[in-house]
Amino acid sequence: MTAPGDTRPEAPAVRHEFALERYRYILQQIHATNENAHRFLAIYQTLATTLVGAALALFVGYRKWGVAPTTARGGVIGLLILATVVAAFTIMLIVVGTLAWLDYRNEECDITDEMVGAGFRKRPRPSNFVRWYETYVLLFIFVSVITMWVLAGFFVLPTMR
Repeated sequence: MTAPGDTRPEAPAVRHEFALERYRYILQQIHATNENAHRFLAIYQTLATTLVGAALALFVGYRKWGVAPTTARGGVIGLLILATVVAAFTIMLIVVGTLAWLDYRNEECDITDEMVGAGFRKRPRPSNFVRWYETYVLLFIFVSVITMWVLAGFFVLPTMR
């Protein structure tokens, strides 16, 4: 690695070691990015269930609690808006995570192209989004928010007069 009397390591060995450490880091980040999407979905499901449950509790109990119908309607709408904000924030986190994942995968391909050989690892293609689970998580969140608003608009809010 080093010549007698030379204290610095050989450049190719340092480059190889650095590339290996960077590759390990990238793989770790890709793994963390994949796990984050599941965490974000769990957070969304928990918060949305709680907020919609509170809206339904308000709908069921507002008369018994002596809350004016207009106030109860405002409360239900406010809780649905809050659920929508949580959904938008979750969607944003998943989209940003997906973009980060694409960057990490491209960097992984750059390293393997240089250290192993060109074409060793195929680059990710955004056109394959139909095979990504994040696509379906986003679709689920979007559909659930639309469903909440439609059900509230047709069944809950009209009866609170």
